[in-house]
Amino acid sequence: MSVKRILVVGSANIDFLMTTPYVPSEGETVISEGAYTFVPGGKGANTAVAAARLGAEAVFCARVGDDAYGDRLINIYRENGIDLRYIKTDRLEQTGLSVVMLEKGGANRIIVYPGANRRINDNDIENAFYCYPDAVITQFEIGEAAVIQTARVANTEGVPLIIDAGPARRDFPLAKLEQVEILSPNENETEILTGIRPTTLDDCLRASMALMNAVDIKYVVLKLGARGCYIYDGKYCDIISPYDVQPVDTTAAGDAFTAALTHEYLRTGDIITAARFANAVGALTVTKVGAISSLPTRKEVEQFIIDSIS
Repeated sequence: MSVKRILVVGSANIDFLMTTPYVPSEGETVISEGAYTFVPGGKGANTAVAAARLGAEAVFCARVGDDAYGDRLINIYRENGIDLRYIKTDRLEQTGLSVVMLEKGGANRIIVYPGANRRINDNDIENAFYCYPDAVITQFEIGEAAVIQTARVANTEGVPLIIDAGPARRDFPLAKLEQVEILSPNENETEILTGIRPTTLDDCLRASMALMNAVDIKYVVLKLGARGCYIYDGKYCDIISPYDVQPVDTTAAGDAFTAALTHEYLRTGDIITAARFANAVGALTVTKVGAISSLPTRKEVEQFIIDSIS
């Protein structure tokens, strides 16, 4: 079977990761005995690296700043075998920064400073499609115009478009995406986009129908965290059970899930098989701290699945 080429148009960030027993309330100061560190991240970068580690030919279209962080990120992408041709160094903006507050128990809260990510433009995107991808993944962590341009070119070229709907905005013009192969929001993003929290199966169905009414989507795949994922194709629905793990850090789990879902869907043509594999990848990702540092290889995922069955 030929190697699948996945183009990721997305964000490249350096993550300032701090651990804390809890996020302080207004006016409160917390003294934390945890550590802090700077690690590579960004939803686009996480997705591209995850795809590469799972066996895809990953092509990354992004912008980094002309600074030490940008140089560091490019070196990390190179080490992970990512195609760097469409990564540009921007001399007007800093490399994007995410501040990740990691609470005890694995939950996180993130503040993003887009920096160079907001300067990805139409030419960047159009040029990236010269890699002739089998699919393209993008997220909402880059500018709205860049997301819409990615969708426009994908639809014009007949390339399957996969949208990881984070971070979601209530006013995002979904209709401008025109045609989406897979739209995959998490629980919070689903609520923001539809006003419906996917707490029950009925809520999942209503939210999925609302998304399909907003834009032409082949598959809605709701990421439900510890409850697995929910798939809807306009007629049928399915809930895919999760793997039981002890979460340490949920950062990048959704990005890894989307990369795995896309790659396995391209390989098998089956959304259910792809979702089962993606659940395993997401589960493994939350057992380690950090974003890119937590992303598993295909060999690790396959062994994890075998161990979970036995």
